[in-house]
Amino acid sequence: MNLPESEGLLLADKAFLALRELLTSGGLRAGQFVSMPDLVKMIGLPIAPVREAVKRAESVALVRILPKRGVAVMEATPALIRECFHLRTIFDQEGARQLVRRDAARNLEPLRASHQRILDAAREGVTPSLQREAMAVDWALHTALADALENDSAREIYERNRNRISVIQHSRPLLPDRIVPAMEEHLAIMDAIAGDDEERAAARVREHYRQTLRWWGIIV
Repeated sequence: MNLPESEGLLLADKAFLALRELLTSGGLRAGQFVSMPDLVKMIGLPIAPVREAVKRAESVALVRILPKRGVAVMEATPALIRECFHLRTIFDQEGARQLVRRDAARNLEPLRASHQRILDAAREGVTPSLQREAMAVDWALHTALADALENDSAREIYERNRNRISVIQHSRPLLPDRIVPAMEEHLAIMDAIAGDDEERAAARVREHYRQTLRWWGIIV
């Protein structure tokens, strides 16, 4: 039986959100192949809305449709890793500058405290729960920098890129040896913002980008 158009669209939206969650949470990993029947089982919705969800995911470069075979999750190639983190850095630099111009450093104090707490704990020893918390705190700063742009078009691009980075990150989770330097690099960004130094803040963002790529084995 055919669903009413409005209900079909609603199911397609639900299917896309479920598929995106699978991709960004590591339920489906970079480079993985999955058949449509298996994907339907994983999402738990009829095949028609799942197909629409897959088309939508392909349009934002999260997957590739392999005709008559299934779906391939985007691969975490060195070129794509560089591209995604570079795009984030472009936005983050301007976001840091905007926060300096607005004298908004005080708004980052709770986030700064969270980073310091993670850093102190990581120096004592890293647990799986701390790894998960570190990832959330890490993203919180990048989100704050994106939000500082106050630009809906930029925010949409940033969100799409964040989804791709999330898929990439689950191909190599934030390991203990990266947590301490990542928190230190983030604190340096926030210190520069608090110091009302636009260029230093942007430079700290670029240094975080360079160190991130080095951790991925990519030299810039």
